[in-house]
Amino acid sequence: MDDHLKRLWRHRGATLPTPRRGPKQQLDLDEILAAAITLADASGLEAVSTRAVAARFGKTAMALYPYVGTKENLLALMQDHASAMPTPAPATLREWATALFELYLAHPWLTERSWAQGSQGPNEQDWMEALLAILEGLEVEAGKRAPAVTMLYATTRATAQTAAAYRRLTPADEAAWLTGATAIPDFASRYPLSTALTPPAANWREAPYAGLMAAVDLLTAGLRSDP
Repeated sequence: MDDHLKRLWRHRGATLPTPRRGPKQQLDLDEILAAAITLADASGLEAVSTRAVAARFGKTAMALYPYVGTKENLLALMQDHASAMPTPAPATLREWATALFELYLAHPWLTERSWAQGSQGPNEQDWMEALLAILEGLEVEAGKRAPAVTMLYATTRATAQTAAAYRRLTPADEAAWLTGATAIPDFASRYPLSTALTPPAANWREAPYAGLMAAVDLLTAGLRSDP
């Protein structure tokens, strides 16, 4: 197991690597990650660098390297650290999707990390294991489980991204959107099906989560139906 994996699995039995040279370790990895996550929550991933995180401890970027490795290592460690699953673990598809939705809202930058950048850490894996346990409890056919996992992750991620974007809208943004929405007088006649679509919630700010729950219910009904 290389040093990066040891850091990821430090709370699951792996021993943290120690610097081979230099002074005795003075920082705590959990504290470093908490500081980096606070920075990302406030200003996005673009604000995160080893220099910026190290500065919070009065250190240089090079001083941080023995604790986290490269910047990409730091981001992966942040990703897994921020992804800790609530206790007790979700027991239904609605609970699972709600918990992940809330995690993404608490840390919107998580949705900026590509799925190709999976952390290989235990916290992220806990979500997958919990979801598969729920699907097994529902006696979902083996061949349907992978597509269900893809649909649930993708829908939860997309609706959380939308909800987070709604939270960032200013009154001026809302006014501009309304102006644009009414600028084309024959829009309804051009797109009658689109304009007649019933929204999942009366309040547009609540629509992403309401849409997620409706999608989960549709998927659940499909998984339970006969093949």
